[in-house]
Amino acid sequence: MSLHRLTDITMGVPNIAETVEFYTQFGLLPQPSNDPNEHWFGTVDGGPRQLKIVHAPVRRLLSLGIGAEDPDDLGRIGASLQRLGVESRIDGEQLTTNEPITGVKVTVSVAPQVPAKPVAERHLPNFRAPALLRTDPARPRKLGHIMIASVESATTQKFFTEGLGFKLSDEIKDAATFMRCSTDHHNIVVGHGPVNYMHHTSWELSDVDEIGRGVKAALEGHPERHTWGMGRFWVGANYFYYLRDPAGNMTEYYSDMDEITDDQVWKPGVFEPGSLWSPAMPPSLIRPDDLAELMADSH
Repeated sequence: MSLHRLTDITMGVPNIAETVEFYTQFGLLPQPSNDPNEHWFGTVDGGPRQLKIVHAPVRRLLSLGIGAEDPDDLGRIGASLQRLGVESRIDGEQLTTNEPITGVKVTVSVAPQVPAKPVAERHLPNFRAPALLRTDPARPRKLGHIMIASVESATTQKFFTEGLGFKLSDEIKDAATFMRCSTDHHNIVVGHGPVNYMHHTSWELSDVDEIGRGVKAALEGHPERHTWGMGRFWVGANYFYYLRDPAGNMTEYYSDMDEITDDQVWKPGVFEPGSLWSPAMPPSLIRPDDLAELMADSH
């Protein structure tokens, strides 16, 4: 697979200070910036610049970065986009284009791969579980995936698969398409919406205990951040917990996602909405509380 990960995203929000505080408590690593209007966050394995927060009148996804193996991949992607009628520009080791329906700027660049996951700690007989002895804050290892809503979801899906080269992993019937550019089950999820918006970002933690520790820290003094969890999905099989940032974006901790290392073996399926186990899904997960505001801003 010529693509291998998400490198970064840029989110526009109306309330920068509150949102920056949230993602700091969420466990992302604040980074220095030469521009006071840009706030960068890194992860343990994904690098120092995985999330950029800037000002926007209404919350929105502004840009998405994707990592490629080598410059030859950019030429192939450019040709595929041209066949779809989508313009792109190659400058050195970077291709820039825009998803035609949502307008999100997409940059594909030659980038290093994420390091291999560490070997899980074993719970040995006669010793306490290693998770009990952890004292450092829970830190996301990488940006794993994002979900976006598109008013023309089939066209947006085609942009990622036929244009950029993402692989189809699974679908939720009449709701969402899960696609991958790495060995993770999904890196992009596209759903249909009455307006284009970012549904959520998702950040990988080492294991389910790290999710629990991260949630505890994020909810300390802020119970309103809770959205949905704890649970385990059927599609992707990952543990999950959703929080909501002060701008209205949902963000997810996850771990233990399905991995797909052989495209010939994996068979995509179509499934009903839901999870293997979890509390009841809240209505706001399907219809965001600020949907009316997002629709008004789109006109």
